[in-house]
Amino acid sequence: MDVKELYDLKIWFTNYVSTFNFSNPDLQQNINLKEEHTKQVCRNIILIGKQIGLNDDELRFAEILALFHDLGRFEQYSKYRTFMDSRSEDHALLGIKILEKHNVLRQFDDELKDLILSSIRYHNQSLLPQNAEKRHLFYIKLLRDADKLDILRIVVGYYSGSMGKKNDTISLEMPDTPGISQEVYKSLILGKTVNIKDVNNLNDLKLLQTGWVFDINFKPTMDYIKRQRSLERMQEVLPQSDEIKRIFNMVFAFETKN
Repeated sequence: MDVKELYDLKIWFTNYVSTFNFSNPDLQQNINLKEEHTKQVCRNIILIGKQIGLNDDELRFAEILALFHDLGRFEQYSKYRTFMDSRSEDHALLGIKILEKHNVLRQFDDELKDLILSSIRYHNQSLLPQNAEKRHLFYIKLLRDADKLDILRIVVGYYSGSMGKKNDTISLEMPDTPGISQEVYKSLILGKTVNIKDVNNLNDLKLLQTGWVFDINFKPTMDYIKRQRSLERMQEVLPQSDEIKRIFNMVFAFETKN
């Protein structure tokens, strides 16, 4: 993997995204949001990768995973006007279809191509693949960390009001109703991530995102979360109920161990 190959793939990505151009600024802002998210996940994966000792070739390869991890988001939003996979289609699978349709990965041998596609395929799944090869599992975990780190940046900023007006694509169109779901509470108290199927309102979504702390794989990622005070800021935008206090006691205890 040389610098030129990575550069060419970045050019292809930029040209592809430029085909999604809306005259409506509210629609275009969500395309721009995903493009900027991709760029930040690329930065994140390099930051984490350097701190865990990846060499230059491995860093370039990791950046390719980040570059294409959300490729399906653009067509998804253009076609369905949502980023909810449950109301449209799995954006990871859609991205793989686009890569294959345009033969974007033609320069890679079958082994590397499979590694790229499997990392994209599992970056958004609630569970890691069983019986995955050690190398595949490593890159899947690395991509998931880099992705979650930036999503936390986006959603915490949005919930705290720094992004201005309401944007249903960020809140996944969840109703801003009181309380939290018991299945969400039970999962987090047990130190487990929340299943999106159990999310019924905006508070549940915030708690699902909080629970990602249980799915962080590398210490540098946790260090960035601590530095950004993502969990403290998330707690500030949730009701101060006894249940939520117990959840955050569990979350902070887990964070401190890492």
